[in-house]
Amino acid sequence: MTVRVRFAPSPTGMMHIGSARTALFNFLFARHHGGHFLLRIEDTDRERSTAEATRVILDALDWLDLTPDEPPVFQSTRYARYREVAEAMLAAGAAYRCFCTREELAEMRSRAEAEKKPFRYDGRWRDRSPADAPTGVAPVIRLKAPRTGETVISDLVQGPVKIENSELDDMIIVRSDGTPTYLHAVVVDDHDMSITHVIRGDDHLTNTFRQAQIYEAMSWPLPKFAHIPLIHGADGAKLSKRHGSVSVLQFQEDGYLPEALCNYLLRLGWGYGNAEILDRNEQVSLFDISGVGRAPSRMDYAKLLHFNAFWLRKAEDERLTAETVRRIKRDHSLEVTPDAASRINALMPSLKERARTLNELAEAALFLTREPPLPMTAKAAAQINPESREDIANLIEILRTTEFEAQSLHARLVIFAEESGKKLSAIAQPLRAALTGSTTSPPIDLVMAALGRKVTISRLKNVIDK
Repeated sequence: MTVRVRFAPSPTGMMHIGSARTALFNFLFARHHGGHFLLRIEDTDRERSTAEATRVILDALDWLDLTPDEPPVFQSTRYARYREVAEAMLAAGAAYRCFCTREELAEMRSRAEAEKKPFRYDGRWRDRSPADAPTGVAPVIRLKAPRTGETVISDLVQGPVKIENSELDDMIIVRSDGTPTYLHAVVVDDHDMSITHVIRGDDHLTNTFRQAQIYEAMSWPLPKFAHIPLIHGADGAKLSKRHGSVSVLQFQEDGYLPEALCNYLLRLGWGYGNAEILDRNEQVSLFDISGVGRAPSRMDYAKLLHFNAFWLRKAEDERLTAETVRRIKRDHSLEVTPDAASRINALMPSLKERARTLNELAEAALFLTREPPLPMTAKAAAQINPESREDIANLIEILRTTEFEAQSLHARLVIFAEESGKKLSAIAQPLRAALTGSTTSPPIDLVMAALGRKVTISRLKNVIDK
């Protein structure tokens, strides 16, 4: 058997971080077993589904490098097939047309509320002939569900779960306007797509009992189910915007790397011993449903930040430079020249050691793109005084003939400090303020080497002249 799994989001808004984890688990499961990972866009909600939301899903999967193995299936193109299956169920006596009026349904609901019971359709058209139908009522099609016994699901995460069939009613599979319900369309799609394993959030568990009855009515083989616990906030409540970012693409805009987010999401509800940091190949090698826990996971943004800092340090400098340049342009509306980009790339090995996100990296690299006079923080401006100006003036002449690479620059600054009878920090801090506009930066010798002789001297002279 070839494993086939699917990720089936609805294009009705942002792509939630919980959905991203579901997609990741499906992808890794398929790759681990040499199977196929498929995408289905469940866009039967005509009022809420949008092309923009579909694009968000596709962009998020692309960013996370979760590429489907086949073109996406759109439910909105398959209405005829859903109707065909419903008609087959009618012919087999597994479904029936229900001509209940709105008033009758409202009466059933009121009675259930008065008795403090959940609303269930009472099956009044289950065995009646359509010839008895009132005029002017467009029927729905309902599943003729079993009324006795129980429906049992052997869930790969939750274990055996069951429900008494008496607790379920004859659900609608086709609405009066001819459109399919979610529960019906999903079963038809999963069957037609030859899905072998359905991996999704445990909020779908109750749906699974109903869907299993459709499989049984059609004599279709039931896929294996794995319902994974949801992600909660630190307070144990369902994860929402009040806990922090929850949109996948918001994490991208906030400066997180896709490999860091995937690594963190994998560890959010799945474990393999003490393994924490895992690249994609290791994830594929180790992942299986048996490692998924039953308890809800809690989103820890501080830990995610830790993961991101790690993967930031491992990322290629050229890639980080391109991301840094993009963010400087986006957030500061600054033009970044090729020379400035080269300076950023030269200093990147040191810059990325200090940053936790791409946005922090861009802020730290901003000084490399500016033309003098540089904006200065109050602490940096305090470093520029008559004494430090004199030191800087003397250093300008020395730097004209010093080899401009970090080791030589460091050695020359050490000598200058010793000759001046000062600590190296007393020389380095004013230099840092003059060259960066801040009191924090990578080591000053690395900064000077990245800026180059011409830019370094130009910035120092600007401070002196000012």
